Amino acid sequence: MTTSRRRVIYIVFLLIAVISGAMGGVFLALTHDLPQIRALETFKPAAITRIYSTDKELLAELFTQKRVPVPLHMIPDYLKQAVIATEDRQFYEHTGVDLKGILRAIVRDIRAGEFVEGASTITQQLAKTLFLTPRKSIIRKLKEAFLAFQIERRYTKEEILELYLNQVYFGSGAYGVEAAAQTFFAKPVSKLTLDECALIAGMPKSPSRYSPLVNKSLALKRRAVVLEQMARNGMITSQQLIAAKSSPLNLAKRRDISMKAPYFVAYVRNFLEKAFGGDRLYRTGLTVHTTLNYELQKAAEKAVTKGLEQLSTRMQRHGLLGLESPQAALASIDASRGAILAMVGGKDFQESPFNRATMARRQPGSAFKPLIYACALENGFAQNDVIWDAPIVFKGAKAGADWTPKNFSNKFRGDMTLRQALAVSQNIPAVKLLNKLGPSTAVQWAYRMGIESPLQPNLSLVLGTSEVTLLELTAAYAVFPNRGVWTRPFAILEVLDREGRSIWRAKPQMRTAISPETAAIMTDMLQAVVQEGTGKAARCINRPLAGKTGTTDSYRDALFVGFSPTIVTGVWVGLDHHGTLGNKETGARAALPIWIDFMEQALAGRPYRDFSLPEGVVRVRIDAESGLLASENCPNAVTAVFKKGTEPKHYCKHASGTSLTGL
Repeated sequence: MTTSRRRVIYIVFLLIAVISGAMGGVFLALTHDLPQIRALETFKPAAITRIYSTDKELLAELFTQKRVPVPLHMIPDYLKQAVIATEDRQFYEHTGVDLKGILRAIVRDIRAGEFVEGASTITQQLAKTLFLTPRKSIIRKLKEAFLAFQIERRYTKEEILELYLNQVYFGSGAYGVEAAAQTFFAKPVSKLTLDECALIAGMPKSPSRYSPLVNKSLALKRRAVVLEQMARNGMITSQQLIAAKSSPLNLAKRRDISMKAPYFVAYVRNFLEKAFGGDRLYRTGLTVHTTLNYELQKAAEKAVTKGLEQLSTRMQRHGLLGLESPQAALASIDASRGAILAMVGGKDFQESPFNRATMARRQPGSAFKPLIYACALENGFAQNDVIWDAPIVFKGAKAGADWTPKNFSNKFRGDMTLRQALAVSQNIPAVKLLNKLGPSTAVQWAYRMGIESPLQPNLSLVLGTSEVTLLELTAAYAVFPNRGVWTRPFAILEVLDREGRSIWRAKPQMRTAISPETAAIMTDMLQAVVQEGTGKAARCINRPLAGKTGTTDSYRDALFVGFSPTIVTGVWVGLDHHGTLGNKETGARAALPIWIDFMEQALAGRPYRDFSLPEGVVRVRIDAESGLLASENCPNAVTAVFKKGTEPKHYCKHASGTSLTGL
């Protein structure tokens, strides 16, 4: 039996059940009485859900706002009309169940071969809210129809509408229209305008989807649908429709005054709403233990604030600080477990709750190069292989046109080892390396290392032209100190119910991304970035550190992603609308200082620890310029890591110009 046929049969049975329930309801209504549903205080009081950091700090309390039932005459006509137009156009005609509406919905569902339209009346929804579970079943629909008839028998339409408007859930902990008005617009429901009424009326269909605090674009589209339905039903004029649809969305500032680590809490809250549903989250008193370290969180917030203040001062000095202020994001995770230790999603959560660490996709610039270099090492390259850094043209490489990549410095350095090219972030050697590997091969390796955003398989990929989130890039870097194993970042350790019973526990998701040997060599190469290259400023921490800077065209994005043996941290700085930071605000200048300030605090008081090496690698001293073994008097000697058997066998000869590999 096909899926579409099963759905049609289910729909027919549903119709029979509802009609049977309606007929039974008419009979039973003559002999049974409805409980006193007006007594809202008899419902079990909602308990507070509390969210804790791993160091026992209370981060936030989530709860339903106290219901403040408002009489129907205090609710604007526009809001009542909007709800009726959206949820139940025949509200004043039916007796609890809209049989015509059910038939109309069934016809559309059968034609579509799936459930595309429901037919629950406002009275049925009220019955479900008060007495039933949201689980879809024929039995529940039968009970819903019976209860709807009972409610209609006992109460007037005005009383039913008043009960419904004071009970329905609007998302973000707001139950009832008064709580919704205060939550989204910080005003009493009686003061709502037409466009605000339409926005609120559109939310009960899917509170987590249409909430303007979650997705403004979808909320505005839903508002437009409600307004158009009101216009079609003669509730508003065409002029009112046009004016209301064009009205700006003036949301109240979030008043999570007691909330700590607000971007992280919002991230956790969104997960919990999807996992448990809003009603359970805000009413049943859960205890949520998260991965966040509050001491590290405070250090992260302080570092971001300081870094943005310094950047804003420089931008103002050069006349670049206009209407839009620079933003920053920071994500820090435990290298081995993937647990999120600290998260900052922007300059000010009250001004903008948009989380730039988890939601914003931005170009990473050269911070993407380590993923391509890791692919090269896995495919037989060594960090002392030499590439010729010189002008080159790739025929038809960019949308069918020729492409001439450039170095950031606009200078060329001739023979360079892979280690050296990565350390000083030369672009042309990286592009030539990717050309040798093949972009499609590199894309698959990047996905294995934890990148989940779409990547374009072209040569500019190695320069970070495909957009990613800061959190996924940070997690990809964690593969290096974690011996080649990728672990999905997670924020919640355990959730307990009101009685203290565990109802959810984290199950870390991990997989081998690259070999332990490749991870060790990449860690060594990224240590060279800190010791010899663009990340030199981080040497002030005096700990084993590795990382990579990233800067995009016109200084639109500045990044530094780096790690110690135990902590991986990524920092992004930029403007939301992709404007330039100006004045050569590179990853080393705009993002790295924030990273340093945070990591100094994160590592303070922790035992000194070096990066471990797997058995399959060896350390040897090489000449940084040629990649050959360093002699005792070599002025450019560095220690480098190689897979056993691939280390150089010959000593360097200064000024020999010897090239091991011509790429």
